[in-house]
Amino acid sequence: MEVPYHRQAVDFTAPARYAYGPDSHRRPGVPRGTLVGGEVRSSRVFPEIGHRWWLHVPAQYTSVDAAAVMVFQDGWMYLDPDGEIRAGTVFDNLIARGEMPVTIGVFVDPGEPGNRNVEYDAADGAYAAFLLTELLPTVQERYRIADDPERWAIAGGSSGGNCAFTAAWLRPERFRRVLSFLGSFAQMEGGNPYPELIRAAERKPLRIFLQAATRDLNHDAPEHNWFSENLRVAAALAERGYDLRFVLGDGGHDANHGGAILPDALRWLWRA
Repeated sequence: MEVPYHRQAVDFTAPARYAYGPDSHRRPGVPRGTLVGGEVRSSRVFPEIGHRWWLHVPAQYTSVDAAAVMVFQDGWMYLDPDGEIRAGTVFDNLIARGEMPVTIGVFVDPGEPGNRNVEYDAADGAYAAFLLTELLPTVQERYRIADDPERWAIAGGSSGGNCAFTAAWLRPERFRRVLSFLGSFAQMEGGNPYPELIRAAERKPLRIFLQAATRDLNHDAPEHNWFSENLRVAAALAERGYDLRFVLGDGGHDANHGGAILPDALRWLWRA
């Protein structure tokens, strides 16, 4: 496959900003999915903590055929049609052309009040348990969802990115496809455990898309370096032969580059 030449900028004293392609915009004639919202008022896993959530249900969904499912952390930020990610728009465009399966998107905001880092930066299974025992059963009651774990994906950015990785790492019998934009492995409690865990453990049946940025937080610091910790995770996955795609950009710690490449990330993640 020949990739068209694209001249790279010389001056990166400021983070780069990436242009969006056509699949990040509404396309004429493409049917739009419907939006359904709800709330977990008080979680059993996280007592007295509430979570807002939204479902993006593709126009092509029918109860005759089971749909794939993909969970996004920081839900509304990823779903907002006027934001940097625009996941619902991208879903509609790719599903209409058969470039990803009919997939119900589950967009979950972090717990309130103030529980985001507790949920997302932990290396334990509490958040995955919340998804699998409290939130996703509600989705499965309303819609026909495939039982095959190869049709279950989880995604997020920053702390939501390492959260997605943790959920799949601990529960690969359920989540098999992982999308992490600018994962905050550097701020996990107790330090980033994954380079050593990945190298020591038997390879798990995961497909993983990682995006990192050369101008991420503390990119030139010896400690708590978001850039280098993503490199370490990617290197360990590569050494163990994982189904991995690693994309490095020159942006900062923001959603622009992840949003611009989301269509390509989803095409790769859901390929046969």
